[in-house]
Amino acid sequence: MTSRGAGTAFSRRNYRLSTESEKPKLTGIVNSKLLMTICTASSPSADGIQPATAYRKPLTFQNLQEHLDKLLAEDSGAEDSRDQVLEGRLGPSTVVLDHTSGFEGLLLVDDDLLGVIGHSNFGSIRATTCVYKGKWIYEVLISSQGLMQIGWCTLNCRFNQEEGVGDTPDSYAYDGNRVRKWNVTTTNYGKSWAAGDIVSCLIDLDEGTIAFCLNGVSLGTAFDNITRGAGMAYFPAISLSFKESVAFNFGSRPLRYPVEGYRPLQDPPSVDLVKAHKLLGYLKNVIHIGIDVLEGKLVEKDTSTWQLQGEPTVLITLTHIFNHFAPLMCKVYLVDDVLMHFLLSILERGGAVEAHPLIQQLLDLMWLLMEDYEVHECLKQLLMSLLRAYRFSPIIPDLGLQIHYLRLTIAVLKHEKSRKYLLNNVLFDVLRSVVFFYIKSPLRVEEAGLQELIPTTWWPNRFTKEGKESKEVKEESAEERLRRRAYDRGCQRLKKRIEVVEELQVQILKLLLSNKDRGGGEASRYIFLNKFRRFLQENASNRGNLTVLCPPEYMVCFLHRLISTLRCYWDGHKAKAPAALSSEEAYVPPQLFYNGKVDYFDLQRLGGLLSHLKKTLKDDLALKANILIDPAELQAVTMDDLDEDEESATSTAQRPVAALAIGGALARPSWLSSPTLGRANRFLSTAAVSLMNPRRPLGTLEKMKARTLSVEQRTEDDKGSHGNEGLLLGRPPEEPEQSITENSLLEILDGIVMMYNLSVHQQLGKMVGVSDDVNEYALALKDTEEKISRCPKRRRDIYEELVKSQKVFSEKLNHLSRRLAWINVTIYSKEKMQDIYWLLQVCIRTIEHGDRTGSLFAFMPEFYLSVAMNSYSALKNYFSPVHSMEELPGYEETLTRLAAILAKHFADSRIVGTDIRDSLMQALASYVCYPHSLRAVERIPEEQRISMMRNLLAPYEQRPWAQTNWILVRLWRVRSHCLLLPAAWAHASGAVTQLQGCGFGYRYTRLPHLLKTKPEDANLPSLQKPCPSTLLQQHMADLLRSDCDMAPSFLNSVLNQLNWAFSEFVGMIQEIQQAAERLERNFVDSRQLKVCATCFDLSVSLLRVLEMTVTLAPEIFLDWSRPSSELLLRRLAQLLNQVLNRVTAERNLFDRVVNLRLPGLESVDHYPILVAVTGILVRLLMDTDFQGAKRATAVLLADPCFQLRSIQYLLGHAEPSALAAMPPSADKRHFSLHTYTDYISLEELAKVEQMLNHLSEESKQAAASTLPTSEEDLCPICYAHPISAIFRPCSHKSCKACINQHLMNNKDCFFCKATITGVDDFIKPVSS
Repeated sequence: MTSRGAGTAFSRRNYRLSTESEKPKLTGIVNSKLLMTICTASSPSADGIQPATAYRKPLTFQNLQEHLDKLLAEDSGAEDSRDQVLEGRLGPSTVVLDHTSGFEGLLLVDDDLLGVIGHSNFGSIRATTCVYKGKWIYEVLISSQGLMQIGWCTLNCRFNQEEGVGDTPDSYAYDGNRVRKWNVTTTNYGKSWAAGDIVSCLIDLDEGTIAFCLNGVSLGTAFDNITRGAGMAYFPAISLSFKESVAFNFGSRPLRYPVEGYRPLQDPPSVDLVKAHKLLGYLKNVIHIGIDVLEGKLVEKDTSTWQLQGEPTVLITLTHIFNHFAPLMCKVYLVDDVLMHFLLSILERGGAVEAHPLIQQLLDLMWLLMEDYEVHECLKQLLMSLLRAYRFSPIIPDLGLQIHYLRLTIAVLKHEKSRKYLLNNVLFDVLRSVVFFYIKSPLRVEEAGLQELIPTTWWPNRFTKEGKESKEVKEESAEERLRRRAYDRGCQRLKKRIEVVEELQVQILKLLLSNKDRGGGEASRYIFLNKFRRFLQENASNRGNLTVLCPPEYMVCFLHRLISTLRCYWDGHKAKAPAALSSEEAYVPPQLFYNGKVDYFDLQRLGGLLSHLKKTLKDDLALKANILIDPAELQAVTMDDLDEDEESATSTAQRPVAALAIGGALARPSWLSSPTLGRANRFLSTAAVSLMNPRRPLGTLEKMKARTLSVEQRTEDDKGSHGNEGLLLGRPPEEPEQSITENSLLEILDGIVMMYNLSVHQQLGKMVGVSDDVNEYALALKDTEEKISRCPKRRRDIYEELVKSQKVFSEKLNHLSRRLAWINVTIYSKEKMQDIYWLLQVCIRTIEHGDRTGSLFAFMPEFYLSVAMNSYSALKNYFSPVHSMEELPGYEETLTRLAAILAKHFADSRIVGTDIRDSLMQALASYVCYPHSLRAVERIPEEQRISMMRNLLAPYEQRPWAQTNWILVRLWRVRSHCLLLPAAWAHASGAVTQLQGCGFGYRYTRLPHLLKTKPEDANLPSLQKPCPSTLLQQHMADLLRSDCDMAPSFLNSVLNQLNWAFSEFVGMIQEIQQAAERLERNFVDSRQLKVCATCFDLSVSLLRVLEMTVTLAPEIFLDWSRPSSELLLRRLAQLLNQVLNRVTAERNLFDRVVNLRLPGLESVDHYPILVAVTGILVRLLMDTDFQGAKRATAVLLADPCFQLRSIQYLLGHAEPSALAAMPPSADKRHFSLHTYTDYISLEELAKVEQMLNHLSEESKQAAASTLPTSEEDLCPICYAHPISAIFRPCSHKSCKACINQHLMNNKDCFFCKATITGVDDFIKPVSS
């Protein structure tokens, strides 16, 4: 055997035996007397008799092997004979799932044929071994808690996609999802299971009973008098629905909860187990014994101080022990039952892992005395056992089990050679090693011990998030204060215990990221970096395939541990290299995005596809970054794309026909679904009836693009200080030459940002649901308690039902409040919030540095902008009310920098992706909804603010205008009506408070018409509180006044969109009304209702933008010396009259649809749209100078659609003809602005009255002064206005309104289609 030690170097010697006369002073010489003594002491016989007395010849080096063989063979004969007489079982001795013929449906099975995942409606599978006599048991690990039926079936049972185990006469099953038992019929049985539970399935064929246990607790006998007799044998079996998963243990591993009298279906390796325990005892004895060479005797030693120092006598003894022990350590059962428990026992003495160097010494022994393949298999099985034990161990209050397994994992990974092997071959390739960094949330609060840890529960009253309306909350009572403080103390106790686990997880990552390995070869950090990059590629390239993705709850924990570890190493480098940046200043340099040293797979860049950017920006790359793109390389990129397509087609063609019949080989199962935590690649299909080929693994042929440096580069010297060499090649001139940190840490930082984008943000949002549940139950409990207090004493029945409901809500709240405490500690703690905040700052700095590179900014991956926006959203929405963003250092500055990024890049021409541009627009819209973030927008440089407003005022065509319009609405308020509402007008429900004016009647946060009909409904649609910006309004007014081309193009686009939105709305309500009037019962599609409501809301918001424009810059409409002013005013008047006529007519279409009160159309009512139109009219007619009001009045009255009754309708003046036609009804109420005094001030109402009087007088005068006009003098297009314009060169005529509106979109004449070159005023000759 050759020496292969790495942690300890041993020189090989030719050992010889010495004589008695020779004094063994040299440690390299074997003393036969000491050899016999140590062997006798280390390997006593089972009966305690020392073999030296029974041996005829002395124990020496030559017969030591014979002695060990004799000791190990003592009990093997009895065990072998016991196995031979075993009855009651048929089938292979190694029990697995029958993947050849014993299944139905589509299933994914792990490599070891013990884990299974459902991939169809209701797949079924049985084991390969059956039993017909005796008592038997097997265990099932529940990996997902969905619909499954677990139990026993016979060979004659036939299953399908609807019927599974328990649905046929000779099959019996337990279903913990529905808490029932199944045998053709079903009844209640057992209790609910959860992911991580162990179900024990017991069958007693002597008594004819079947029972089940859950986590070792018996659920009672489920079935008795089961069918027995000739030909009746029962197989373990399961049926499970789509994506549900379990792992079986028939006896290949020690049973977690053995039951006395019941045997596992697969016999444990009893002979090997005895041998392993014996050999382990011998090994312990050797470790306890030391040799005093000078005195020639043995001495007792403390095992904690034992070291492998090359003592020949000890080494020879250990060599013989390991000669028998090594082959046994390749077996799963023995590693789990013997080796792992022995190593765990070493750490049970407490103290830090460093205080137990014995594990390191034992690993040195294994690498020295075992063959490489034996060590590899042993370490792989050991890590699998540790990972399984960590993930599925029950949660106890002190998390002691999880801590125990993590400590042993650290001890193993501290051994350098073992760590490198596991990193290279096991941790990411075979095992789901990210599981080590996950802290699962207990689904059963009672079993997790949270009742003892948090004895007092508390839940917050309904809190008000920024910008959301809620009811007034009473002052906290003394009792509530005491409960809250007791609850907080319990949460702190829980936090301290979880922090212990998190610190151990960080220690594991520190070992994996170590670049100070003493041995040769590639450092651990760079092995990890390659595996980490491949892990990211797998999750980024399979976004639509949930079976391959790492579960987001695992990603969240992994992200936080990785950030902690990265920052530790980053600041450690800063301490050694003061010129480098600290982690507080961390960012990713822009050259990583275009120099090709880090691959981003197929992720989208801001400027589009990478191949396109290389072609279009190759000159900029050469000029700014000194990177030359070879034309041949561009051609090669194109050819590679073709090759990949051909390779995909070729691989498809080479698959089995059966595989193609069901859609090709499916990917690996999901992480949660992979019960053995390994990689399953067997796909079972009833249609194919064959074992499918595994998914093609990532390899060199897969074009794996993760960077692979040479060993020389991946050493401790990789400090990122080589300027333009290696990873930082292509530094642009805008980027400082200062060293940032080690190159490898930059790659990890880039991977962390990508990981947040992949799934972490979605999970953070998902877990907020628990807090929402607490609020809902708290409101329900409060409502129930109020009903109890109001319940009449004579209604005892109602009182008892209310008390029952109160008890249910209280118990649920107790459970949820403890679960919420766990989630707040593990996901939403202050430390986790600081991690997300740090990530936000990293993205902001990275975007700022990238922006300075000019056109090269297009190479940045889109996910950097996405993470910047999403991390801010998470900090604002997900971590409150436990923690607030305002507590974070530099909060105001960070908000301002992010505001500058949104303001600049939402219309950045370098960003071409539609999705990311929409996301930027939505983020900016959200930003202006809240006071703090809006003030941040106001703090950005003036030049950027003006540029942002200019982009917002661009024409609405050819861009997502709805979000732009929403942003402008949010910025709006009426400066001339910036008054506080009188306290007497405040709404009794508290939904309306004293708010600043923000448009005519636009001071509501809940729709006023709904508050009148449903004042107590908390689920009514709500708006954000008014949050106007005078500064941005001023920028908008200045731009519209100063740019003569901007105002007409912007306003014409707004009017076009208003015309479209309101026309679509009218068309849809016509369809809804027709459906409602049919005699047969009709259901209107909910999507149609939603689109209808959206069109209405868009119309209202567009009218509000017009109101803002009229208020801020009325001269755009009223100063007719400006181009297009008269046309804009006429178009505006035309649309306003159309809206008024449609909405205000008595018993018209709008009125009837509103009165239907259909779900989904709650926002559709007279008030929102009429007050918006009224606001525009008041600004044009009442709040402007005399000349402007005169022009506006003339245009309004000249429009043929104008009807004075529409203005009268606003104040409740019903049309006389309508009153006469209506039947008398006391309940009929007319709309009137006077009924909304909570939202409309008296001053505003007075102006509406003045407007009505003004229009009444003007309309009378206009009617009296208007001379009859002959038909020949009317415009031949509209027949509403006299001819006032003549076209050049064709001399055709029309009114100015028609020709001006026509020329906006078309230059051809109405009549002759000649191109119009000019329009002149037409004056009718006097002679005619």
